[in-house]
Amino acid sequence: MKKLILFIPLAIFLVMGVLLYRGLFLNPQKLDSVLEGQPVPSFELQRLENADELLNNTNIQGQVSLLNVWATWCPSCKYEHPFLMRLAKQNILPIYGINYRDERDAAIKELATEGNPYVLNLFDNKGRLGLDLGVYGAPESFLVDHKGIIRFRFAGPIDNRAWTETLFPMVKQLQAEAREANRL
Repeated sequence: MKKLILFIPLAIFLVMGVLLYRGLFLNPQKLDSVLEGQPVPSFELQRLENADELLNNTNIQGQVSLLNVWATWCPSCKYEHPFLMRLAKQNILPIYGINYRDERDAAIKELATEGNPYVLNLFDNKGRLGLDLGVYGAPESFLVDHKGIIRFRFAGPIDNRAWTETLFPMVKQLQAEAREANRL
């Protein structure tokens, strides 16, 4: 019996090794979201640039859009920002920002310096909407259809490859669905 106890650390080591090896093949940008297929959670938040202006779900409905969770403390958000600026200039879809657990003055200053790709920017300083969306960290983005339904969640910075291979084909499909629904 005492000899069997000696093999317990080896068994634990082997199990941990198998789990870690399996983790090498997981895609960190493919995280399941229970909100896909569900409406954007209800919210009422201040506009980043104007604390007196409250925004809610109705401000972001009506067309296919991209909700982008970002913060000034996030290095990946800084990497993503130039691509979002180029995307905003193409006017393919509105981009709505969710400034996540950040300081208002720092966020306003960064947008003034680096440019503002967002049609509207929600100030989620307590992270309440981020929590409701199931955000793991910033940046994260959500494709939302014209009815306000979350259709896809993308974790990590959006760059040209992510846009052309994953997001843009979905945007075109969702925009076609919206045009078809408007014809009926």
